[in-house]
Amino acid sequence: MNKQQSNPANILPVLEGITRPLWSVMIPTYNCAEQLRETLASVLSQDPGTEVMQIEVIDDCSTKDDPEAVVAELGRGRVGFYRQPQNLGYINNFNTCLQRSRGKLIHLLHGDDCVLDSFYDKMHSLFEKYPNIGAAFCRHIFMDQQSHWQYISSLEQLESGILNNWLEQIASGQRLTTPSIVVQREVYEKLGGFDSRFSWTGEDWEMWVRIATKYSVGYEVKPLAAYRIASLGSLTQVSTSSGKFFHDLRLADEIIQSYLPNYIEQSVAIKASKQARETYGSWAVMKANQIIKNGDIKTLIILIQEALKCSDSPNIVRQIIRLMMKIGVYKIKQVVQVAR
Repeated sequence: MNKQQSNPANILPVLEGITRPLWSVMIPTYNCAEQLRETLASVLSQDPGTEVMQIEVIDDCSTKDDPEAVVAELGRGRVGFYRQPQNLGYINNFNTCLQRSRGKLIHLLHGDDCVLDSFYDKMHSLFEKYPNIGAAFCRHIFMDQQSHWQYISSLEQLESGILNNWLEQIASGQRLTTPSIVVQREVYEKLGGFDSRFSWTGEDWEMWVRIATKYSVGYEVKPLAAYRIASLGSLTQVSTSSGKFFHDLRLADEIIQSYLPNYIEQSVAIKASKQARETYGSWAVMKANQIIKNGDIKTLIILIQEALKCSDSPNIVRQIIRLMMKIGVYKIKQVVQVAR
């Protein structure tokens, strides 16, 4: 395993004399103006006012739509807007969101995701009850491009409160989505922002592990955030099919393993890494299963290779064997259909 070191962006403290609200809801966007309507509506319906909450959209120089017009229409002067002078990539845009925030609690809300009623009240209650936590998150809902709910994330524990053994759990694989988590700004100031070496994914997982090494994390059992599943043809889907998605997940694991043994036993860190890599290997096989009918052999081979790069455990090997059998059966069916 290569020794990759964490390289987070530097997040400077808010300058003295600047008004500090409780909340900073920072909304990064890029070519998602239509979904931004739902995002802003979900936040504005819970708006406690300018003295309590900063709401700002940070656009990474969109080329296909006009998020500023949406902000003007729905925000009516209430929502700030900042457009990057040029496209910086989503991670640098995230870090711009963190740096421009003024609140004590930062909620980084993707421009195509949303929150449910009472999200801000419930999350604030956790920080009030447990003032020493560095972050808190809730269960989240996965929704499709039409905003229809598909499924809910797993329950981490039966009651809301501080999570037990969270560092080992989150180091074993990504378990939450960015719109579901709130982080104290001082945590980003101390630990840094997102690592810009990632191209497609993994920066969030590494961040949540990094936070868990230094702070306790709160948890709300109710699902109060909704994450939109990537559509076909999106950058996320393209990166998954090309294997770049899984390359980034392995990079994240390497970075995490560079510091994790400083906080938990080496054997526990290794076990967490193996579990994470097996999970990601299973994701690659699952994706391969989804495209069998497309007959895209090149992509199938890439995904199988990525699965084995993540993990060559007996479980992954069995999944790949079953996949190969399905490929064979499907090819036979194609021949029969042609013969008819």
